Amino acid sequence: MALENWVKLPIGVEVRLHFREYRVTARPITDPTFGVARSVQTLLLLVDREDGVPVDKVLSIVSEKLANEFKPYLGDGSYRDYEWFLVKDGPGFAAPRVARRLKI
Repeated sequence: MALENWVKLPIGVEVRLHFREYRVTARPITDPTFGVARSVQTLLLLVDREDGVPVDKVLSIVSEKLANEFKPYLGDGSYRDYEWFLVKDGPGFAAPRVARRLKI
């Protein structure tokens, strides 16, 4: 069994996540169509629970739309007060979305 340290979101399945820390950083990516490398702003969230199970993983978000859903909760740390339910609706580079969040 391979150990995973990145959150993987299956298509059409809500995944419940709890975060304990975050960072915003630049990350190099390669455009899949043109093969051109560029730097993108990335929101990294340290996951301590996935579907109720303790883990030590990272969720990497390059989607500006998804990152903006977290933005109001980052400054004051209130993102830690929620369990976040994320779902990926399509294959490939389709960005996941917040399906709902539950205050804990």
